[in-house]
Amino acid sequence: MTNECAVLRLPVDCETIRFNDWTISYEKSHILKSMCHLGSDKCCDKDDVNRCELCHYQHTLELPHLPDMVFHKNKLVLQHKDGALMEFKPIDALALVANGKEAAVEVACAQEWRETRAEQNMEHKYKPFDWTFTSTYQGTLNEHFRSEVTEQTLNKMKLMQRENILFYHDLTLYEDELHDHGISAMSVRIRVMPSGFFVLLRHFLRIDDVLIRMHDTRFHYEIENNYILKEYIHREAPCSELQSSITLWTNPDEMQNFLPVKTKELHKLYFK
Repeated sequence: MTNECAVLRLPVDCETIRFNDWTISYEKSHILKSMCHLGSDKCCDKDDVNRCELCHYQHTLELPHLPDMVFHKNKLVLQHKDGALMEFKPIDALALVANGKEAAVEVACAQEWRETRAEQNMEHKYKPFDWTFTSTYQGTLNEHFRSEVTEQTLNKMKLMQRENILFYHDLTLYEDELHDHGISAMSVRIRVMPSGFFVLLRHFLRIDDVLIRMHDTRFHYEIENNYILKEYIHREAPCSELQSSITLWTNPDEMQNFLPVKTKELHKLYFK
């Protein structure tokens, strides 16, 4: 296992492990700056190859606003020796936020959120987009993966067995507190055991007293297989139907047990 990173202006935490023909690594660093390096009222040219990181995000995504905290350098990478590559990156997750149309959730705090962002950015014209930053991102896979629909479910009993943890990390990709009316957060965590590895990619949305929504994508690889089993689940419910679990509203791991399933998809991801 290595733990060496290039010397950068700001500290970057990174680690790499080689496991059963896989190279697994993560990088973790500071949040994206909220101001262009040219100044508060300026922006790098779209075609400038040396544009700052903030302008790169703004030009690439073309979202009217970014979340309060974008951990633009955070990423998880899994690469097989035969070429299959799986990555989890904030810019790819934000690329799936609905742009050009209103969010399905329109409540009083949505207008308050817009007005606050307009004041901060000195914008007087609101451009519609999903202010909740909901994303159905399920990871970024290259062409060496082949996906097949399956009815095989995750081996929950196997995942619950006690094993030595060879590698573990939890990364936040982006987060926004929705002007103190809840939270929208995308995160990814991984654990590697002698029997394989498990990845959970999660978007968690809580709009206080309105609704709770979760998009979970789980990946389970067992060393005897030539595929990764992938499970995608969308859960959602209005807070009015979740009063019995109100003490758990800030705990996504617990709340998944109280939210009804809206969508479920299962795939085998072959990498050989």
